[in-house]
Amino acid sequence: MEQRSLRVIDSNKTFFGKISSTLSKIMVPTKIGINGIVINFKRNNLLKNYEASHNENLEEEKKKIAEDKYQEAYSLYLEAIDKHIMDTIYKKVKLNTATEFEKEAMGNYYKVTMLKESEYIEYKYRKQKYLIDLDYESLKLNGKDKVLAKYKEFYINQMDSFYKGLLKNYSVKLADTPRNGESQKEEIYNKIYDTLNDYMSNILPIKMNGEIDERIKEDYNKLDQFEIGELDSKDYVEKNVLLLNISREIFKHSLPLVAVEQCYNNLLEKLRKIVVMQNEEKQQEEAYQLLLNVLELFNAKLLSSKIYWEKLDEREKYKKFWDKYQSTETPKDKEILFLKREINILENNEEHKAILNLYKTKLCDYGAMKKIKNTCRTSCKYTKNK
Repeated sequence: MEQRSLRVIDSNKTFFGKISSTLSKIMVPTKIGINGIVINFKRNNLLKNYEASHNENLEEEKKKIAEDKYQEAYSLYLEAIDKHIMDTIYKKVKLNTATEFEKEAMGNYYKVTMLKESEYIEYKYRKQKYLIDLDYESLKLNGKDKVLAKYKEFYINQMDSFYKGLLKNYSVKLADTPRNGESQKEEIYNKIYDTLNDYMSNILPIKMNGEIDERIKEDYNKLDQFEIGELDSKDYVEKNVLLLNISREIFKHSLPLVAVEQCYNNLLEKLRKIVVMQNEEKQQEEAYQLLLNVLELFNAKLLSSKIYWEKLDEREKYKKFWDKYQSTETPKDKEILFLKREINILENNEEHKAILNLYKTKLCDYGAMKKIKNTCRTSCKYTKNK
């Protein structure tokens, strides 16, 4: 009797279990239909109020009323999509009747909601982004081209707002993270790179409708080479450098110069390690050339426009460097200048011993530095040629 009472019975194989399961499967499509109607209604109301709130000809008072109506319509629209997820997609996943699109949507929903307790600001933007993305993808899958054409302006406007909010949040977190919190910073850097990549892949093509701004066209077209296959560490750095360059045109205020500078330094540090880790001469030279390119971008596009410096002596040193850079005539002269600056910045850090030795060897080969034999030791010291 005790063994029988403890036996677990599969309710799906019982008469009442089968009835319950059948009713659930009948009710789910019904709820999809009801929720679909509600979402369509809320979406139409949203787009009507969105258009009214962006009417430049409205008087100030009427514009304020239109804006309030739009905000209310926007909240109700998001609530309808959220309800649809919990009423239908969740149950379909539970009953194993969901499509791959619905399974992925449910998985992403949980990833977003997990942020609520620990990263509320990020959660706020990602939750709204997720809900609107879901509806946009649904419209595309169902071939609702007419609705999609009206929806795109609202979609792009909101996505721009979300990405700017996310990047601004990461910039603040980067500034607030103490210098010794390197693992925390690394996580923030990765979130910045991933967010930029997501925007360039999914939003920018829609926004520009195939016509890429000339200021970012060259860098944007280079991103295609990183879409196929798995990226190695060098490719990962190169891709993120391109993303940062494009961000200076699109997210100048949301991802301020001070945050971009930290990102560049993060990527440069990765590149220095990559260069010294290469065993083959050809691979090391490729990584070294990329390092030189990034150093030039960092200096020419970023530091040269930097206004606020924490330390005045660093600003004065950079001014002298920049004057010399502008007067250089050959790539070799530029390379020597970059290497000398790198040595000045890194020479007191024992962690950079390997890359410093490589820099000094390069300078000796160019005749920009001499080896002086140390009579007390078998190793050599280096001295710079002026």
